[in-house]
Amino acid sequence: MAVHPDRRTLLAGLATSGLVAGCARPDRGRAAATPGIAVTIDDFDLSDTPLLSGSERDAAILAALRRHRVKAAGFVAGKYVDATLAPRILTRWSDEGHILGNHSFSHRYFSGQDPAGLMADILRCEPLLSRYAGFRRLFRFPYLAEGKTATGRDAMRALLDRHRYRNAPVTIDTSDWCIDNRLKARLAVDPRSAIAPYRRFYLDHVWERATFYDGLARSLFGHSIDHTILLHHRLTTGLFLDDMLAMFRARGWRLVDAETAFASSTLALKPDTLPAGQSLIWSLAKADGRFAGQLRYPGEDGDYEAPRMDARGL
Repeated sequence: MAVHPDRRTLLAGLATSGLVAGCARPDRGRAAATPGIAVTIDDFDLSDTPLLSGSERDAAILAALRRHRVKAAGFVAGKYVDATLAPRILTRWSDEGHILGNHSFSHRYFSGQDPAGLMADILRCEPLLSRYAGFRRLFRFPYLAEGKTATGRDAMRALLDRHRYRNAPVTIDTSDWCIDNRLKARLAVDPRSAIAPYRRFYLDHVWERATFYDGLARSLFGHSIDHTILLHHRLTTGLFLDDMLAMFRARGWRLVDAETAFASSTLALKPDTLPAGQSLIWSLAKADGRFAGQLRYPGEDGDYEAPRMDARGL
């Protein structure tokens, strides 16, 4: 399986400038006392992993969603869609009522320099997904990178509108891929290694990041929102998604369908920040200007988690 590139490396050298957001106010109809959370899963690299094959991993993910009676959104990179396994899995996702969205064909980082090229790559992926009833014209930017120049950012927004695509933003970003890489590396050395410490670290990490981004949302809007969390189709999701959803429920969060979350006008906001991207809540907080001391850049990265995992021997 290809290793997820380090997000800090990909974004190195980009200067962040916080500008005033010229956006409408978010939904007032969803001024919930408790936050909601919708599951979104990126990439759909269906390679086999230690403990679970690609098919077994997907079955575990769908079983967790079914158990908690919640519908997710999967954002599929076309380069992972093969002629055998992918059609069976994408059919199953569609038949069970989950959304299938576009993650581009090549999964390249978008700097803003070639909007037309990215749009062509999105359209190249579309025929691989449009045959499924669950397909929606929702696009998730690879690496949550939406352009480092205003010209490139705005040109990409216009192209998405022209082709009737909506951006599918993340509000709760995570570094689940970093934890996954560590777990797979350990299992490659010793397949009998205990996974419980990785489960604990994973759940702690997800909870910490969720409460951070929800805290920003409460400060921005005066209330919680229905969040979209970023996960990847990886071993950690197959092993721990059920535990994660149970944790949020036990701690008072509502599980919401991805389609419900994406219908919110809050997720249609377009903050005027550069570089564009990251978590939508991160970008709105950056544009607001009051939260500079709380906003690291990039918002999530393996470099933040590696020392803490090292300290735990993970």
